[in-house]
Amino acid sequence: MKNLLLALISGVLLAICWPTYGIPFFIFFAWVPLLMAEHNITKFSNIKKKSLAVFGFSYLTFLIWNWVTTGWLYNSQLPDGSKSLLAVLFPVLTNSFFMALVFLAYHFYKKSQGTYFGLVFFVAIWMCFEKLHLVWEFTWPWLNLGNVFADYHQFIQWYDTLGATGGSFWILVCNVLVFYTIRIWEAGRIRKSLIKNVLMTAGFIILPMVISLVKYYNYSPETVGSINVTMLQPALDPYNEKYQKDSLTIENDLLKLASENSVLQSDKKSKIDLYLSPETSLPGIGGFSERGFHNSLLINNIKAFLSQHPKSVFSGGISSYYVYKEDEEKPVTASYLDRQGIWVDEYNSAIQIIPNQQPEVYHKAMLVPGVEIFPYINFFKPILGNVMLDLGGTTRSLGISKERKVFANPYNKSVIAPIICYESIYGEFVTDYVKKGANLLTIVTNDSWWGYSQGHKQLLDYAKLRAIETRREIARAANSGTSAHINSRGDIVDDLPYGAKGALTAKVNLIDKETFYTKSGDFLSRLCLFVIGALLLFIPGRKYLTRKK
Repeated sequence: MKNLLLALISGVLLAICWPTYGIPFFIFFAWVPLLMAEHNITKFSNIKKKSLAVFGFSYLTFLIWNWVTTGWLYNSQLPDGSKSLLAVLFPVLTNSFFMALVFLAYHFYKKSQGTYFGLVFFVAIWMCFEKLHLVWEFTWPWLNLGNVFADYHQFIQWYDTLGATGGSFWILVCNVLVFYTIRIWEAGRIRKSLIKNVLMTAGFIILPMVISLVKYYNYSPETVGSINVTMLQPALDPYNEKYQKDSLTIENDLLKLASENSVLQSDKKSKIDLYLSPETSLPGIGGFSERGFHNSLLINNIKAFLSQHPKSVFSGGISSYYVYKEDEEKPVTASYLDRQGIWVDEYNSAIQIIPNQQPEVYHKAMLVPGVEIFPYINFFKPILGNVMLDLGGTTRSLGISKERKVFANPYNKSVIAPIICYESIYGEFVTDYVKKGANLLTIVTNDSWWGYSQGHKQLLDYAKLRAIETRREIARAANSGTSAHINSRGDIVDDLPYGAKGALTAKVNLIDKETFYTKSGDFLSRLCLFVIGALLLFIPGRKYLTRKK
């Protein structure tokens, strides 16, 4: 019962830390009860199947954490209007399972090599697990520990050096120090050691926050100019309007919003340089043929609008597809349409439209598992069949752009990063846009699938981390909200509330200086991978030395 209570406490602490409702400072000791439960089971319990007990208690902890923080996924709807239970059960149950497996690996290593090496292994393996969640096809970094301070960004300004993965490392080490302090006190009851360890732990927690506050209040960006942006928020219901309304009606509403907001609200004499529409804002049902952009009535309508607003550019989210010729090489994501007898690739794309120029397009590369991509399709599809979630859009795996792309504006110095929705969770991924020359981050998103819940709020907060890591300002256009202008300190300068139909205009600064994190990326995660290798090699080496002795 004691270990069960400890597991429950850890689960609750992890859950109540999370943005946007939580208090993140609990995160510095949220892991400690679970670490204590594992230690009790390993050292003092009479349980026969100790490993199974560790797995069970840790799974309970992670289940509470996942369910409370991402239970809003249940708001996703199936085509018949019912709630999608699978949309919440699959990520919650499987992510809790993966987390419990990682914690079990820590238990095995600690049992084999002792507490000290075990705790080093714990930090390293959890860092590697979070990195895996950033790169594999089951990717789900929503609960990576470094995200926990997204709502309190004043305390993590040093993310421009180490990124959100540095935040994860900080949090893990702090929990290990707290646990170590408790264990030392329990073992020896030596007050001097207790005071020393408490001061060391407190310093490790407080010093980065003090440094961050100093950086926050003294930060002054070096800009290379600014542009005026209108972020369009059409507030289309993704279930009952987006894929039922006529494409021309959707576009006319979008251009009407743009026309009504063609000057900066704070300065009526300043024209708009960039109109930004949300993810898959056009064409509604279906998609644009990338072979036929020049013949598209919708795209030509946007060009006609831009001709009435000289030196303005339109960028935003579209659904598009590419039809392959018979002799063209086809990627694994291409689908054969039997009735038409053709191969086609579908995309969630960002487009830039300029009069008298061919549109530029970028395809979303970080896709939502189970909705936009069938993870490891060649292995799982023969076993599971087609288990893609149908939320009103596509039910096939989408194609991707293998490299990041930026959109340069011919009328000014702006070079924008066309980040699409889910991509805004990935720190090192976003730095690739900056390395390509982006001096402004734009995020086009559609958070309406989850309704008015924590989902769209958390995703907005995670964007603030990208602003700090790259020291770039962000213009964010969301279908139903929240559209926002975020500065390079992570402050939301202005926003348009969720559910409101309208547009947000903002003067955004252009910054071209690269941060240390932009250049180095998640090097702490890569370092931890080497540490894992060294610790695993240490096991046979230690056995050899013991036998030799």
